[in-house]
Amino acid sequence: MNTLSIIFLIIQLVFSISLMCIISLQSGKNSGLGALSGSKSDTFLSKNKQKSRDARLALATKWVAGLFVILTVVLNII
Repeated sequence: MNTLSIIFLIIQLVFSISLMCIISLQSGKNSGLGALSGSKSDTFLSKNKQKSRDARLALATKWVAGLFVILTVVLNII
């Protein structure tokens, strides 16, 4: 195993741990028991979702997951 693959493995480990943390920090998409009855809750946070914490976490999840997949392919080529 050369040093380049060891460095990539360490980076992949960091990406995998950060991906698990980001996913576990996200809130659920359902709205509790109100989702069962079909009621829709329009709150201030749901209207301004672009600026919310969940939107930033969802964006971070997409980026870290994409980088993780790319790094996995690169590690298989090396």
